[in-house]
Parts: sequence; structure tokens; C-alpha cells
Amino acid sequence: MTQERLYAGARQAATILVTLFGLLVLTFCIGRLMPVDPVRAIIGEEADAATYNMVAERLGMDRPIYEQFLRYLGDILTGNFGVSIRTGQSVINDIAHVMPATIELATFAIICGAGLGIPLGILAAVRRNTLIDHAIRVVTLLGHSMPIFWIGMIGLIVFYASLGLVGGGGRMSDYNIGLVPETTGFLLIDAAMAGDWEVFRDAVNHLVLPASILGYSSMAYITRMTRSFMLDQLNQEYVVTARVKGLSNSRTVWHHAFANIRVQLVTIVALAYGSLLEGAVLIETVFSWPGFGQYMTNNMLVGDMNAVMTCVLIVGIIFICLNLLSDVLYKIFDPRTR
Repeated sequence: MTQERLYAGARQAATILVTLFGLLVLTFCIGRLMPVDPVRAIIGEEADAATYNMVAERLGMDRPIYEQFLRYLGDILTGNFGVSIRTGQSVINDIAHVMPATIELATFAIICGAGLGIPLGILAAVRRNTLIDHAIRVVTLLGHSMPIFWIGMIGLIVFYASLGLVGGGGRMSDYNIGLVPETTGFLLIDAAMAGDWEVFRDAVNHLVLPASILGYSSMAYITRMTRSFMLDQLNQEYVVTARVKGLSNSRTVWHHAFANIRVQLVTIVALAYGSLLEGAVLIETVFSWPGFGQYMTNNMLVGDMNAVMTCVLIVGIIFICLNLLSDVLYKIFDPRTR
């Protein structure tokens, strides 16, 4: 049994290493195939040929493609992700500065999405083909169909401009900027640590609308998948047997049917969370949210390849980590996988 576990662990480690290597190859190819000249992005269009050749040599762009890849691989392994052309700062420092804003946004969004989506999906499956089921399916269909940037703009017009119930763009009001020291980068945590509850309330007020809209989008996906998983389980023979034996409907649903879809839901929620971390760019743009998605998009527009390649690499690493977390949760929820 111990040898089997060691073998499984070694195989998983090898899979991760191969995946990471493939990810590095992919990001390198993206940097070389994009129609942007990294040298011109640095020196500008008016620079002469001598300056161009000097910068190209310094960047290693005059070397064969395999040497460029080996140099890129060596830089990554030593933690050198380059300097952003747009900000003039280290790319990894830039990302460390903007990532907490996106994590804060995505975390609250997935809490809303999973917290509502899973119960609604179960309810829709239990009440299949009733008015409740149809209503839930319509709500989730709208969540899939409506563009998220459009929902964001409508939300700002209605709840901010007209009703004044929530904050506007940004993570806080302008008059609160700089009042709380940036200890962790997570504004709510920093405000709580500083004991500044006015800034904390202001941050929550600005967070609630974009997080709710992102949460609605993920809720639509999670609800539909939960409903599908539950319908499959409710049609199984063991559910019929449990009901024949006199088990209550709630016990049959929650203790038997739901217990068998938890592993599947772990994957769905993990993937939804990963998508929120790297795909919140439209909401971040609409709400002027200084997060990871907006940082990657802005650098892509100016051809800042160091930043773009690092962002793509980090997105891949995020999904690898979420898959590893899913594997750990599998073993917790399903002892048969241990």
C-alpha cells in the first residue's frame, strides 16, 4: 500500500513537472508569435538601426530560437521575470501589488456563486419540471446569456448613480485612499488590522456590486451543473431504495444523493474560481478595479511582453494549484480515492 502511494505521488509529481514545462513552452511561443516587436516596444518606432540592434542583442533576440528559450527558462527558474515596459517596475512586484485586489473580488464572488448556486441547483433537481425549476433555469439562463460588462454598467446606473446603495468605481472612495497602510494588499484585512472601520465599510460598499455580478455569473454555471449532477443521482436505484425504506425526502437528498456529487462539485467550484481570478477583466474595467485582469490587458495593449508572458504563466500555475487542491479535497470527501 505504501509503495502504491509512493508510485501515485511520483506519477503526480511527474505530471505536474511536464505540465509546467509545457506551460513554459506555451508562454514562450506566445511571446514570439504575437504581432508585437518587443524591441520596438522598448525603444519606440523612431529609433535608428544601431539602437535597435544594440537592444536586440541585450535582450538576446539575435540568438537562435532554442537559445532564447533556454535563456527564458533560466530566467524563470532564477525568479527573474523581467521589468515591465509600461510601469518600469519588476513584473513580479507589479503582479504582487495587483493580485490581492482580484483575489478579494473573486473570493467574495465564488462565495456568493457557490453559496447560492449549489442549493438552487439541488432545489431545481428535487422540484424538477415545476414552476420553481423553470424559474431557476430562467435565472441561470440569463446569467449565461447576458454580457457581464453590460450587467456591470446597468448595475452602476441603477444601484450607484440612481439609488446610491453601493459605491462606484475603484476599491474605495477617493477621500479614503492612503488612510490605511498596505500591509497585506487585501483592503478589507488591512482596514480591519488598522482598526479603521470607516474604510472597511467603504471597501465593502465598493466590493459588493462587482462581486455580486461576478458571483451571479458563476452561480448560473454552478446551478446548472449541480442540477444536472443531482438529477443523475436522484434517478439511481439506491435513492429509490432509500425512499421505499421510509427515509425522509430531505435525508435522501442531502445525506445520500448530495454526498455522491460533492467530489464533482469540488471540480466545478475550483474551475469557476480559477476562471474568476483570470477572467474578471471586463468587470475590473467597468468598475476601474485595479486587479490582475486589468493589469494583463493594459500591458497586452502596449505590447509589454514580459508582463503578458508572466501573467499567462501565473494563470496556468493557478489552475495547476486548484487542480491539486481538488485532488486533496477528493480524498477528504471520497475515502475510496485515498
